[in-house]
Amino acid sequence: MAHTEQDTIALAELLAAWVKPGVILALDGDLGAGKTRFSQAFAKAIGVKGIVNSPTFTIIKEYEGECLPFYHMDVYRLSQDEADELGLDDYFFGDGVTIVEWASLIKELLPAERLELYIEHLGDEARRIQVTGIGEGYASWCRAINEMGAGR
Repeated sequence: MAHTEQDTIALAELLAAWVKPGVILALDGDLGAGKTRFSQAFAKAIGVKGIVNSPTFTIIKEYEGECLPFYHMDVYRLSQDEADELGLDDYFFGDGVTIVEWASLIKELLPAERLELYIEHLGDEARRIQVTGIGEGYASWCRAINEMGAGR
């Protein structure tokens, strides 16, 4: 549970501390739930300088972080076929870390292993963030979050 925006930022910072090339964060949630805000906090935590905004109309934005590239995607306006033609594997299996907003729309194209986050708006700044690790590496992240008490 994220009671405030700062709680959402803290989760983004925690996950950013664990990233390595090829990490995939698959974000979903209602409009206005905080997917882009989470992405901004994550980008800042990995050392991306400047403004990170929603790639709704550009689909994919690439940024340089301090240690690795950050690929920020918004697939809300894409069909499965259109997304398939973008060569997403080059990003998913490349040298950077990728956040995909509206990831459930292209679930079949996502790597078999990923961290899924569903952000639900509960009013004011409160959010419920469900984190699911698909694959052992990401499942271990979820266990660590739960052990810290951040998964409630």
